[in-house]
Amino acid sequence: MEYFRRYISDENIPSVFSFIFINFLVRSGHTLIVCLYVDDLINNPKIFKDFKQATIKKFEMMDNCLMIYYLGIKIKQGEDGIFMNQEKFTKEILKNFKMKDCAKVNTLVEGGEKMSKNDEVDNISSTIFKSLIRRLRYFICTRPNILFGVRLVSKFMKTLITTHFKTLKRILWYIKGTVDFGLLYGYSNSYELIG
Repeated sequence: MEYFRRYISDENIPSVFSFIFINFLVRSGHTLIVCLYVDDLINNPKIFKDFKQATIKKFEMMDNCLMIYYLGIKIKQGEDGIFMNQEKFTKEILKNFKMKDCAKVNTLVEGGEKMSKNDEVDNISSTIFKSLIRRLRYFICTRPNILFGVRLVSKFMKTLITTHFKTLKRILWYIKGTVDFGLLYGYSNSYELIG
């Protein structure tokens, strides 16, 4: 790592990059694996390109290009920004919970629906309910629009009743109609926080 730091200072490379450096050395088999991650969230593509070319000349390395998938999240980088969604994960959830051919709805939760612990009790598997809640919680990272509904049913994980399960199914119906939704991080030269 020190060798790489010296190289960066010798080449006068700006210190706007953050690095993750992994070094595995197996002495008996003479294997060395080095993983260097450079955070390219930088607003000057020319600086990054120059850095990459200089580093490729100095070290034998490969460029993995643009990220496409990360932890099941599909990432598309285009002219208007970076779009992230979990379309494959969405379809997997619907398939695993036998909701692949379910109806679609336009709203996440029915208007005026009351959630209570003291409603009709049914023989619903808490294992299935909790498994689905866990998956939907992971799903929220690219779909904050379902946060309200998931949080609503999550409050009742200990006292599972029919109304809660119906609400959970409705969330799946909503997801079925919005499979291609995700987050778009647009490019901007403005650093103004808007909320």
